[in-house]
Amino acid sequence: MPAVRRSLGLLAIPALALATLLPAAATAHAAPVAATSSATVRPDAAAGGWLARQLVEGDHFESVFNGTAYPDQGLTIDAVLAFAASHGSDQAAAKATAWLAKPEIISGYLGDGTSEAYAGATAKLLLAVEVRGGDPTAFGGVDLPARLRSLQTAEGRFSDRSQWGDYSNAFGQSLALIALHRTPGDAPAAAVDFLANSQCADGGFPVAFGQATCAGDADATALAVQALAATGRTAKANSGLGWLAAHQNADGGFAAAGATVSNANTTGLATQALLAGGRFGAGLKGWGRLVKFQQGCEADPAVRGAVAYDASGFNAGNGARATAQAVLGLAGTPLATLSAAGARPDAPTLACPAPASH
Repeated sequence: MPAVRRSLGLLAIPALALATLLPAAATAHAAPVAATSSATVRPDAAAGGWLARQLVEGDHFESVFNGTAYPDQGLTIDAVLAFAASHGSDQAAAKATAWLAKPEIISGYLGDGTSEAYAGATAKLLLAVEVRGGDPTAFGGVDLPARLRSLQTAEGRFSDRSQWGDYSNAFGQSLALIALHRTPGDAPAAAVDFLANSQCADGGFPVAFGQATCAGDADATALAVQALAATGRTAKANSGLGWLAAHQNADGGFAAAGATVSNANTTGLATQALLAGGRFGAGLKGWGRLVKFQQGCEADPAVRGAVAYDASGFNAGNGARATAQAVLGLAGTPLATLSAAGARPDAPTLACPAPASH
């Protein structure tokens, strides 16, 4: 049964520009020093570099269940998107993309395309290939846009075709619109309508479709806002941005559905949406929260640059996923225009002062 993952427009804000807009105290923990070719003071670049060094065998991530490691294509794609957003770690991104194209890896993630085909996974991989500048019509032997379009129902929903049931949701629908908008055929109008019509009365978007009670979710709303903005539904997108701003915690972060404590994953996606949508006040507050989650020069060198899931401290078990999604908010570039073009090949480290000599 396929795992259900919460992994996963208009203005790209360079990370350096963001840093100049924040109070100096927000970045003081990075202890800026003279940069070298492999060091950076940019939070997004440092986070991306740390993430690249965590790849198993240099090209993928794994998840461990009951003591057994399984390939984690979803997290690997999150990393590929983070590398592009941080404009670095391009060598690692290329290796990860090649790993995703392996027959056993791509089929295990997307399904065989006949009896098993997963909408959200297909949309997410399509976006990653586009971001990398590859040919999505022949990736790993799969025509990703055609596969995704084949999963659209008459009502406009992108649905799974599986013996295990339909686990498609607003995450996959939003990613599908963003990814297909980047293709020559654009996103289907019916699919855009379907997502737009799922919006709750208060402006938020739910994760699951067809529920008796419509309850907005910050992660789902962040992705839906980007999808609708990219496809011309400005009013719907603006309403969603308003919902996000109204549900921001006092510390600048955002909490997952049913929780109250800010976490890096949700804050990363929400901050990306807010900055991309021009909501700079709320967006910069979210950016500041992410920077505070980031492990600075006072941390163990092995985790410097990583982003903790929450204020309880860094946890290796969720650090990679938290860092990958946090980078999206730290960079502020919308998914609709995200590109790996021009990314530096190396995986930078956080610039820290040299230890004092005695």
